[in-house]
Amino acid sequence: MLKFSVGYQDRDDVSFSQIVKNYIGAIDEVYFSFINCASGRSMIGNIGGYYDYSLQERLISEITKIKKLGVKLNLLLNSNCNGAYALSISHEKKVISILEYLESVNCYPSVITTCSPVTAQIVHNYDNSIDVRASVNMRISTIKGVQYLENVFDSFCVSRDINRDLNALKKISNYVRERGKKITILANSGCLRNCSMQTFHDNAVAHEHEIIEKANLPWAGKSTSCHAYLSKIENRSAFLENTWIRPEDIDNYEELVDNVKLATRMHELPAMVIDAYFHRRYYGNLADLFEPGHGRTFAPFVVDNSKFPKDWFEKTTTCSKNCEDCKYCKKVAKHVFVNTKD
Repeated sequence: MLKFSVGYQDRDDVSFSQIVKNYIGAIDEVYFSFINCASGRSMIGNIGGYYDYSLQERLISEITKIKKLGVKLNLLLNSNCNGAYALSISHEKKVISILEYLESVNCYPSVITTCSPVTAQIVHNYDNSIDVRASVNMRISTIKGVQYLENVFDSFCVSRDINRDLNALKKISNYVRERGKKITILANSGCLRNCSMQTFHDNAVAHEHEIIEKANLPWAGKSTSCHAYLSKIENRSAFLENTWIRPEDIDNYEELVDNVKLATRMHELPAMVIDAYFHRRYYGNLADLFEPGHGRTFAPFVVDNSKFPKDWFEKTTTCSKNCEDCKYCKKVAKHVFVNTKD
């Protein structure tokens, strides 16, 4: 049975450990970032210089409960940029100090996900038993991409851009598994396929704790985003051309990957995401299921998940990805985008 890797989130309404417990048979691991430590999303525990130290206590309490459920812990050290510390002894000491602390509180990770080959080597030098995973943000999409780094990585979360290229995914999967390594994919990314803004955004996120302390251009975040692009009616079909996988189609990947990552760290309703993929069915606005979500971007239109054609998965996983010539997604968009005001 295909299992999921889900992202920890500190919540007031329900504990994340309870969410995990509700879907215990389907969750393979929970990934989390450490307080005041850069990762692939906003740094937790640091709000404009104010440190919420109580967050660390809650984090440890929650991941302790999760580990007792038999679920693996996946520590995120996947910031796209570590600045001047990227190659430093100081960075090595920071990584080791986090591992030592987590071991002291019985929350030692089974997996560490990173974008940095240096961080990967630091972890291997410290403890070769940890599964060091290449982050999805490294955009590894070919066997060559794996070969360059297979000496320091044990598993690979491959580029979301090949989620719908089953031939490419199968080739990488076979190569990785033949060498005793593992492969995973991110299923519910709302990012644009082949996004030319990704490196810029990943770097901005890595430095977000610094950015929020500056006097910033009021329009900068809005005009350089996928939301700005998709808000134009003529670009709406690009949402369908992206990399996400509907819950109804996820079982098609069972033979290709070892688990499936679900983006839930920043999602408003992480339990909704997990439930949809657990039941392989989602009734609602498909744009709300992904991270980043685009429900507000398309309002008053919704993407009605019940209106997708029966050949959707077959068509979108066998096409040439030449969207300029193929009009399939444009045709589907006319049916699945529904105006709630009509």
